[in-house]
Amino acid sequence: MKFISWNIDSLNAALTSDSPRAALTRDVLGRIAAEQADIIAIEETKLPAAGMSAKHREELARLFPGYDFALISSREPARKGYAGTMALYRAGLPVRADYPAIGAPEPMDSEGRMITLELPGLYFNLVYTPNAGDGLRRLPERQVWDRKYAEYLQKLDASLPVIACGDFNVAHTEIDLANPEANHRSAGFTDEEREGFSRLLGCGFTDTFRHVHGDVTGAYSWWAQRVRTSKINNSGWRIDYFLCSRRIADRVVRSEIMDSGTRQDHAPILLEAKV
Repeated sequence: MKFISWNIDSLNAALTSDSPRAALTRDVLGRIAAEQADIIAIEETKLPAAGMSAKHREELARLFPGYDFALISSREPARKGYAGTMALYRAGLPVRADYPAIGAPEPMDSEGRMITLELPGLYFNLVYTPNAGDGLRRLPERQVWDRKYAEYLQKLDASLPVIACGDFNVAHTEIDLANPEANHRSAGFTDEEREGFSRLLGCGFTDTFRHVHGDVTGAYSWWAQRVRTSKINNSGWRIDYFLCSRRIADRVVRSEIMDSGTRQDHAPILLEAKV
């Protein structure tokens, strides 16, 4: 099966806006559609709590014909039009969608951050992990999230093998970002967040990109929008992952970061596995 994950930074804008950035986003969506993946995970949809409008649905069907979807958006007490996730899956694929709450500090569980699809013999989980925030103001809550999420994946893994993907908002090791020395107290590279990710892997999960590519350097999935030259200079971070249960790591065929052209922010990631 083939899987793709992408933090789109507003599916809402991609489906409704005529801005230059929305055009770049639709170009990347076209690249994703061309891969004909079985499941496509989208993080940070920023859609209304009430769901998609008729215009949203029409444009999504045009971009991804032959797909059904599961969707969850931010809802009270969380901010409106914030976070949100979606899973597109091939029509006819036997899936059961769940929208788990993991007991994280509110409003994290209300921000539409997770969808789990149960397939025959497999769980597919997509996640948009909370950012520690400016000044690391949300780091204590983020640490609780990391523990609760690891416990949740462990429970899934006790029943069926798991593929988990998304924007985990952490560069795990120093080779996962271009400038580690300057970022040890930056959100996404604190010791606490890195330890949380190490603990998650220690629960029986494999970082599929490292499994395939070893200690390759210069491979990033995110470049800061606020720094105009970040992508040109490849001053990036790898914060988007496909994880799998360790016992099925040998079934991984490919784990790649896709080309997103000139668009800064996140790039899509792709996994192929014999599952």
